[in-house]
This record gives sequence, structure tokens and C-alpha cells, in this order.
Amino acid sequence: MGKIYGDATSALAGLLRDGMTIMSGGFGISGIPSVLIEAIRESGVKDLTVISNNAGIDDAGLGLLLHTRQIRKMISSYVGENATFAKQYLAGELEIEFNPQGTLAERIRAGGAGIPAFFTKTGYGTAVAEGKETREFDGEHYVMERGLVADLAIIHAWMADHEGNLVYRKTARNFNPVMATAAKVTVAQVEHIVRNGEIEADHIHTPGIFVKRMIALPPDFQKRIEQRTTRKHPAPAAAGSESPAVAGAESQA
Repeated sequence: MGKIYGDATSALAGLLRDGMTIMSGGFGISGIPSVLIEAIRESGVKDLTVISNNAGIDDAGLGLLLHTRQIRKMISSYVGENATFAKQYLAGELEIEFNPQGTLAERIRAGGAGIPAFFTKTGYGTAVAEGKETREFDGEHYVMERGLVADLAIIHAWMADHEGNLVYRKTARNFNPVMATAAKVTVAQVEHIVRNGEIEADHIHTPGIFVKRMIALPPDFQKRIEQRTTRKHPAPAAAGSESPAVAGAESQA
């Protein structure tokens, strides 16, 4: 129906071409449009400029497109988890345009809002500002950054209705909402698709007007965890015994 497509390949049909610019949501591998990325890999398009906070990891996310050398340039904030990226960049095979993370988010937001450029203090006097216009306002120095607009945005959402209204879940929201507004066409992969009217209006994060196509993820879709950090919990006290803290409190009473 309407915006819902049967799979990632059909949802991207007619949208992909060599040399295009793609925004890809996610932070680390949280909230990444992994199924759509795999479809882009299978399409074989190349010489891509990809705007994303990071470059995925070696065997997941945008790392898949780096392995197949389909990406020519990355506009990113952090790429430290991807050895393939580092190898290609140091060999001169991949271009990189680094951005402070907040600046990258604002460049995308500005592009979606139709703002061609803005001034920020971040990066003034550093390599980030090289070749860019700078200006002084009220005794403070600023560097001009351009808004970003892509040919295509691929994003991940937790829930959607048939009109394309999207809801994101917790940290998986990250860059997805701003990217959804800043591309000529936005395609979303969604964990749960519900009927129109089942999402409360106040709960919508991205209005459906920004979303042109969607796919429903299969029930067995697995979201990977990039790094799992846990701590050992103390063993529970034996039945009838007192914890040291309680015993100590009683002895001081």
C-alpha cells in the first residue's frame, strides 16, 4: 500500500546511481539502516559520497560498502572503529571530510530547514576551519559551515504507520530524524508498521511528509550490539543472614 514496499531492493529501485550522495542514519551501529545498506551493496552503485556520523564497523553497517569500495568520500564525525576505513584513507583511496559531531548534526538540520549556511564557534582556529569563511560577532570568532542535502536518506525507525509517520526508540533515534528531512528522497526501514491513527500525534518524531518509501523488517530481524559492557553483581545474601551494611548499622545503634 502506498509507501510500503515488499523489500529493500524494490524500495530503492530507480533511486540509486553512481556518484550520488547518501545520508545514512545511526550512531555506531545503533539505529543503522542495515537492510537498506545491504541492498545498496548488492546494487553495485559506486563513487558514493556518504554522510554519516561514523563509518560503521568492519563487518557491519557502512563497513560493508567500504569493503566493496563503493564509497568514494565520507562526511563524518568519527571513524575510529573501522580498520578498513583507516587502511583506505591512509592509502589515498578514500576522501574524508571530518566534522565536529554537533556541527555535523547542525549541518544536516540546516539542510533540511533550507538554511544554506550558518556560523559556529566550534572549530575556529583549527584545521576544521581551513579554507572556510570566518567572521567576528560581538567580539567572538566564528567559522561558516554549509548546510548538507543528500540525494537519498536511508534511516531506521522503530514504528511507522502507513502514511510514513515515524517513531524512533531511545538512542536509535540519533541522526535519523534530521537526515529524514534533508534528502530529496527518504527511505525508512521500520521494525513495526501499524495502521493509520494508531500512533498518537504527539508521539510522532518524523512526519510522514518527509518519508517517501518504507519497508517492514522481518520478525527475526537482529540488532547487533557493537560493544557489550557489563559488571558483576554481588552474590545475594543467604536466607536469614544480614548484609554487612545492615549488621554494621545495628552495631552502631
